[in-house]
Amino acid sequence: MFKWIRHTGRIIKVAYTLSKHDALMDLLKLFGEQTRAIEKLRNIKIRHDVDAKPETRLVIALQDLGPSFIKFGQALATRPDIIGPEVALDLLRLQDEVPPFAGEEAKKIIEEELGSSIDELFSEFDEEPIAAASIAQVHTAKTAKGRKIAVKVLRPGIAKAFSRDLEAFQWLAKIIEFFSSEARRLRPSTVIETIAEVIALELDLRIEAAAAAELKQNTRQNPNYDVPEVDWDRTGRRVLTTHWVDGIPFKKRNEIVKAGLSPEKLSENLVQSFLSQALNDGYFHADLHQGNLFACEDNKVTAIDFGIMGRIDLRTRRALADILLGFANQDYDRIARAHFDMGYVPSDQDYVAFKQAIRAIGEPVVGKPLSEISAGKLLGQLFETTGRFNMHTQPQLILLQKTMVTAEGVALNLNPDINMWEVSRPVIEKWVTENLSPIAIVKDTVKTTLETVARLPQILEDVEEIVHNMKEMQSTRARRRSSFKIFLYGIAGGMVGSALCYMIYMLLIN
Repeated sequence: MFKWIRHTGRIIKVAYTLSKHDALMDLLKLFGEQTRAIEKLRNIKIRHDVDAKPETRLVIALQDLGPSFIKFGQALATRPDIIGPEVALDLLRLQDEVPPFAGEEAKKIIEEELGSSIDELFSEFDEEPIAAASIAQVHTAKTAKGRKIAVKVLRPGIAKAFSRDLEAFQWLAKIIEFFSSEARRLRPSTVIETIAEVIALELDLRIEAAAAAELKQNTRQNPNYDVPEVDWDRTGRRVLTTHWVDGIPFKKRNEIVKAGLSPEKLSENLVQSFLSQALNDGYFHADLHQGNLFACEDNKVTAIDFGIMGRIDLRTRRALADILLGFANQDYDRIARAHFDMGYVPSDQDYVAFKQAIRAIGEPVVGKPLSEISAGKLLGQLFETTGRFNMHTQPQLILLQKTMVTAEGVALNLNPDINMWEVSRPVIEKWVTENLSPIAIVKDTVKTTLETVARLPQILEDVEEIVHNMKEMQSTRARRRSSFKIFLYGIAGGMVGSALCYMIYMLLIN
């Protein structure tokens, strides 16, 4: 009861803030066409933000609601099928920047977490943060050996705030699914659960440190991509320390040009490195906005902030490669087949009609520079197809979809004439050759067979144990059946004995 009241109060506060910024109707598009009742909600808004541009209303409202909603809005940007392509594109501009907390508070958290004083940990520590986001803020410091480092400190009280808001989101999503069949198809509860899992990982900076280390190991052979080294001695649950990145932020394009670096080459390196991570490793940086990317010497891309990482299995990667290569080569049969093979499109749907719908999406895109493609129109067509063919949400692809859109935006900012398909083709074709060719499939089959043979002794032991356990169960059941029979015989005997005694008694008294 109290939980219901608390959630209701929280939702009312959210609705109030959205209405104040005239952004409530953007989210109510979830329910389809505006009915007369929904239209009346326009009359209860508090006031307009006269200085806000219409396309930024929702962004401003979510920033006003605080850290949880900033992250939630960034995740919603991956679901134009729920909130519409225009709102989704608007949310991609949502900035993860909030006022910093006091430097003294940061120092206190560091000392509590690492068990040493600031003077013991650093020769210098700047109390003024260089960046402040919804989850943490970053300070510069130096080690006793003079190495410059970046110290990321978790925002105080953030775990409790996220837990409260996510619980309210989940409660609301279940109510919406109960009343809306369209919502059940789109599975907002699953989307929110995925978001909750991602945010839970972000709240433990040791997980982010491990992610940075894994990504650095995976990309060590890539001369065009780098990850800063983790300082494990100065890292804990609420503190993450890495080596300093000596580079120019991607958002400062003019400085990149002045430094003699190539925006065109950097954009290509970014796109190809992202695709290589997704396809080759199934593990990729899933927060590739401009503030997390730096241009370094020799046009090397260096990434920071590994709180959001994506992971996809080999089967999904194969389908992804088929889909991307199909678009690049205008092979719509390949795209359609991948969707049906993976079960993205149910088998009872019309294959030919689906292929034709994919063609309608792909033809306007292939061969054109990214600057000439209407992202809103493309996303609108894509998710119109999603609904028409009863495609369900694929939670494992939510982060991948978001990252691909973000990477395109960053690449476009660096090089307005970039052709994503031409830049992507070498990486995709190389992966397909190595993983989907007949020779690759045979190699994969042989590898799997050898691994199975190597595990055969253990498999046999497991089988023997299973057989032994089954025999024990059968023996136990037999004993139980025997005991049960004795019990029944005892009851029957007792009843017969009682009946005889009763008959004898009756004969005697008569």
